[in-house]
Parts: sequence; structure tokens; C-alpha cells
Amino acid sequence: MKKLIPIAAATALLMTACSSGNYAATQLPAEPTESTATAPAGTSDQGCSDGKDPLASYTPLASQPAPMKMPDKSWMRTIQDRGRLIAGVSADSLHLGARNPITGQIEGFDIDMINAVADAIFGPPLPGQPHKVELRVISSPARIPSLRDTKNPVDIVARNMTINCERWGQIAFSAEYYRSGQKTLVQLDSKATKVADLSGQKICAPAGSTSLENLKKKNPKVIPVTADTDTGCLVLFQQGKAAGISGDDTVLAGDAAQDPYAKVLSERFSDEPYGLGISLNHPEFVQFVNGVLAQIKADGTWMDSYNKWLMPDLGPLKAPPTPVYGRVPVHQ
Repeated sequence: MKKLIPIAAATALLMTACSSGNYAATQLPAEPTESTATAPAGTSDQGCSDGKDPLASYTPLASQPAPMKMPDKSWMRTIQDRGRLIAGVSADSLHLGARNPITGQIEGFDIDMINAVADAIFGPPLPGQPHKVELRVISSPARIPSLRDTKNPVDIVARNMTINCERWGQIAFSAEYYRSGQKTLVQLDSKATKVADLSGQKICAPAGSTSLENLKKKNPKVIPVTADTDTGCLVLFQQGKAAGISGDDTVLAGDAAQDPYAKVLSERFSDEPYGLGISLNHPEFVQFVNGVLAQIKADGTWMDSYNKWLMPDLGPLKAPPTPVYGRVPVHQ
């Protein structure tokens, strides 16, 4: 099926110029290294050694500090003194983190999570004023390195990142803030109903993502290709360089909304629990963030954000994910 790139997707490309502009398909096994930076000695959480639950994060602080009263020597105080929270986000994942072509602002469910953390540190902004956040647009492969960069790190990453044992060995995670699952997007006239029907076809998944590994495990006979961003995969699909896209249902819902010639298969073949990524060097900041998440889940803010950004495409949700705590930093 020949098709033109829809206006929405073309606009997304123009508005995400700080991401990679080269959308040539990268065929595996040329896999990128997710993290090249070196964390200081003694900060590794050792993944899931000793039977640790990968979803277990650090228990929230016994008492959340009030805005602008962050404890001395804490990372929250560093952020307060700096005057802004620095967050790594996507700008091309519709409904999660995407640049609004009218306002130029990056918005979505992930951005709401970041704004809640910033407001807990600085207090809610005055009407008409922005949240005290610096949003840095990063690619999927840059999520972990951006937290481990010793010269210019981000404080937190909210970019539909799945919590798993391997990543816990490199960064820390908040408690789960959303539960996604992997599906596959194909052309509207495709006869495929599941990944097993796509043997021998090129399927795109973002480099450095768990989607890529899950896809290869689910059907080793597909030909995986990669792009640095979700939009990169969408463009490869629209250019006929990939027969489909495999990824989180949250992302694929946004892709399908931009392309009337696409559909998402109903088969869901993984659970993808999202966590906010934070450096292992700052466990007190993880505890603080977990307190923020607990509060917005309890007071309805989380559900309001879900209903605004994700419910129209993914349907109603009864409740947010239940947090799991009990992990202890190894250097404490």
C-alpha cells in the first residue's frame, strides 16, 4: 500500500529537530550500547541479586519536605538551589511526551509526572507561569547515559522506560507509575493477527529499548530494524522500509492516531512497567519522588492525567499501579 506521510507525523518531525534526523533503517546486529558512562564505585544496585523484585523501589521518606524547604545536602536541595528540575523526555511520543505544534510546548502523561515532581520541590506555578522544569529531549538509547553522565547529567528521566533487573544495575527507578504492554502496529490491509505472522518481514523498534529484545524473543524470524526515536520508526514504516512497528501500546496508540493507514494488533506479549529513572547516587531523591507519586495517585491527579492523555486511545483504567517498596541502596 503506497501512502503519504500524514500531516501530524510530518509536523512531529519538524518539531523534533534536536533528535536524530537520519531515519535510514539500522538493521541488527548493529546494536547500540545503552550506557557508556561509568558510575562512581560503590553505587551499583546489583540489579536483582539476592532475589530482589525488579519493581521494588526505595520506601518513601517518612515525611515529605514542604516546597522550597528541601533538606540540606539532599539532591532535592541541589535542584532547589539551581532553580529548576532537569528532565530527560521524549518530544515525539504522542500523548506521553510530544511537542504541541501549536504552542511549541512538550506535553503528555510523562510530562505531567515530571511537573508533579517539580511542583513538590518548588510549589505549584502561579497562573500563566511555567513549571520550574528544563526538558531535555533525548532518544531511547540516551536514557541511561543521560543519568550517568558525570559532567552534564539530567536529574530524572520520564521516557516510557521499563523497569528491569539489568537497568537496576546502572540506574535507580521510582516505584512503577504506569503499566504498559508490547503490541505491534502494521498496515491497515495486513492479514497478520500476531507477531508470528510477520516472519521474514522488517519490523522496527527503538534502539536501546526492551521492545527490541522482546520482539526478537517472540519471533526470531522477523528482521528487526531500529531508529533512535519512535517517530523514526513511524517514518520508516510510512516510507515502506519497515512492515510494522513493535513497541509499547501507549506509543503505538499515538502512532496509529497519526496514520490512518495503520492499525495495532490486539496481541499483547509483554508487561512493561514504567519507572522514572534517577541516578543511583541519589536514593533520597528516589524516595522523595516515590512520595510524590503516592500523593498524586491518592488525590486523583494521576487519574486525571491518565484520563486526559491515554484513556481516549487505551480505554478506562480502574486504578494506578500499586507501588512496591523495600529495596535498600547497597552503599547505605
